[in-house]
Amino acid sequence: MDSHVVIDLGKKILILVEGIYSMEGSIVRLPDVIALKKKYKAYLYLDEAHSIGAMGATGKGVVEYFGCNPKDVDIMMGTFTKSFAASGGYIAGSKKLIDFIRTHSHSAIYATSMSPPIAQQTISSMKIIMGKDGSNQGQKRIEQLAWNTRYFRRRLHELGFIIYGNQDSPVVPLLIFLPAKVAAFARESLKRGLGTVVVGFPATPIIESRARFCLSAAHSKEMIDKALDIISELGDLLKLKYSKKSIQNLKLTRREMRKN
Repeated sequence: MDSHVVIDLGKKILILVEGIYSMEGSIVRLPDVIALKKKYKAYLYLDEAHSIGAMGATGKGVVEYFGCNPKDVDIMMGTFTKSFAASGGYIAGSKKLIDFIRTHSHSAIYATSMSPPIAQQTISSMKIIMGKDGSNQGQKRIEQLAWNTRYFRRRLHELGFIIYGNQDSPVVPLLIFLPAKVAAFARESLKRGLGTVVVGFPATPIIESRARFCLSAAHSKEMIDKALDIISELGDLLKLKYSKKSIQNLKLTRREMRKN
């Protein structure tokens, strides 16, 4: 099972998980976690910061991705800074829970209110994702993100890189391993016109340094191919193509291939 945190508060057990783990690119096995929650009569807290608006047939996150019942998740948290291109975030749950948070949370009591432009940006983004703007742009972008994710991951495997995470996760960590190569990868990428995010110790184990790529529906196939060419060149320069693993299970379906 994916890593998770279990807190025992006397008679209360709270399980905390992420929809997509931001440094690993792995997707939580939510049905198994829900089964665990029900077995021990625990509470479940789900952080959908990287999965809301990106996972599921209509962008409703990992709950929709696995076909689970939202009522099985006691607390759902997410951010407006990623899929919604705004700022702030949300916590969803029962009315009793939300009323308690509103009256007892320091961040809710002492924080400033969300500005009207940010609130409208969030609402507009939600309408597009849900198809309530009168167009199919939201659905097209969700499908495009799914295609971009699988294509990018498959091509990295073909090039010989070791990457972490689920094949449907738009968060793609590429393993660099050696700390001395982290800065070199970032600098050489930028020289070639590709901005990258590299991560090392203490955010990762000291010998599991990586570059982290986050796919977007706005990325065209041409943009992804250009990035892949640069990454491949750096893989040869810095000797990063460690993988010999078969990519048989990562091939795109015919339907997916026809999309581009």
